[in-house]
Amino acid sequence: MHKYKKTQSVLLYAVLAFYLILFSSIIIFKNVSPLELFDENRIVYRSFNISPFYTIKSYFMGDANVSNSVIFNNILGNIVLFIPLGIYLQLFKRNKKVLVSFAYVFSISLFIEIIQFLLGIGAADIDDILLNCIGGIIGILIYKLLTVLIKDRSKIRTVITVCSSIIGVPLFIATILLLINR
Repeated sequence: MHKYKKTQSVLLYAVLAFYLILFSSIIIFKNVSPLELFDENRIVYRSFNISPFYTIKSYFMGDANVSNSVIFNNILGNIVLFIPLGIYLQLFKRNKKVLVSFAYVFSISLFIEIIQFLLGIGAADIDDILLNCIGGIIGILIYKLLTVLIKDRSKIRTVITVCSSIIGVPLFIATILLLINR
């Protein structure tokens, strides 16, 4: 039984590490690699929006001059990328209060937007923060639902490990294949 728990922990932390790397590459380093970050010849992209729902509204009203796939990826991507964060925060934090976890999600999202603006690597947008928070809340609520359905915390951890592996391992393999074929 001890070997099973150790294997489970290794798998869970491996998927978590992959998630954090993928998260960073998609959210922070989507327009510039970490190696190019301080290159004086790189293109600096810096903008900000502090009007809630401005970007989302412009997408749906057709005011944004972007394709539907960009709209879909931006809206859904900002939500989906933060769902695991909400789940992992609940799993690993001692204080499992929803409001505390939500504060972490909000703070991480705000920090990312500030970093994007300061480093000139993307648009800082309040709508991204709102969408990220929706994703984080979904993740937190998924964990809370698991606690209602499954009373044993170790079984909840097992379910999260299995689900993370089912999603994370194929995603990891696909990412490696994409990087090889570049």
